[in-house]
Amino acid sequence: MKPEAVNSDAGNTLQVDHRYGERVVVRSAATGTDLFSYVYKPDPDAFEARKPYVHPLRTLSGNLVSGYRPNDHRWHKGLQMTASHLSGQNFWGGNCYVHGEGYLPLHDRIGSMRHDGFDAVDVRDDELHFGERLTWIENGGAEWARELRGVRVHSVDAGSGSYAVDWSIELTNTREDGKALRFGSPTTAGREMAGYTGLQWRGPRDFTGGKVFGPDAEGELMGTQGPWLAFTGEHDDVDAHSTLVFEHAPENAEAIHASHWFVRSEPIPTVAFSWAFFEEFALPAGETFRYRYRIVVADGAWDRERVASRLKELAW
Repeated sequence: MKPEAVNSDAGNTLQVDHRYGERVVVRSAATGTDLFSYVYKPDPDAFEARKPYVHPLRTLSGNLVSGYRPNDHRWHKGLQMTASHLSGQNFWGGNCYVHGEGYLPLHDRIGSMRHDGFDAVDVRDDELHFGERLTWIENGGAEWARELRGVRVHSVDAGSGSYAVDWSIELTNTREDGKALRFGSPTTAGREMAGYTGLQWRGPRDFTGGKVFGPDAEGELMGTQGPWLAFTGEHDDVDAHSTLVFEHAPENAEAIHASHWFVRSEPIPTVAFSWAFFEEFALPAGETFRYRYRIVVADGAWDRERVASRLKELAW
């Protein structure tokens, strides 16, 4: 079976449906709810930095925990890999921050990430794993980087009302001009405490004002570091809360550059594993960097103890 042809039941827990050329959908076999949709069909608007993303993202009970093209940032799309400042290009999407001038609609700086294919799609009793090949392309058409991406949906646990999504990136600088790729953020470009870049989640509108906490603190965690961070929000329409937990893999501590949390509850709900918050880093031509992340999607308003307990149960 070709990887692109997956349309399978994964035991009694998950169903996986690959809509060829468009998306991979993970569905709860018990409820029929689409929990996770990985969309790789290119978006029509190049200004939004075409790239794959996850939306909708839902809890086991079906509550929506991702936002898509909100009116304040049309280029925010659920869960997606980004690079806001990369050697003068914008792989985040939307307006570009220029120090002293603010945010400008510089269309000639907007890059894209091209889906080149799936190397493997593995469906087991209670999980999905796929490997994807992508090419990062600057606005003029030059291919700057090759990415090997791994995505795994697993550890569905009705008792805790949660499941996990693992996301890995292996990125190699393939620039033909031999130049290094320089990764930064609006903060490295001069805007204080706006270090967004890397894997980013945008929450739904009703998560605005949600609770943010880590292992040892809560509230204002912008620019801090830690092994994990949690975001709890309360839904409109239904009497329910949901929690998302963002966790670094242990080896990220030895990655090419130290990461910090980019997190806001107001005026918008968003979290990013920022790999270049305060300082730029360079990836020389021909070299590769790697990061690995986990997002736990849970029903309910979890507290610190519940988060820590669940994370201990999930082996890397």
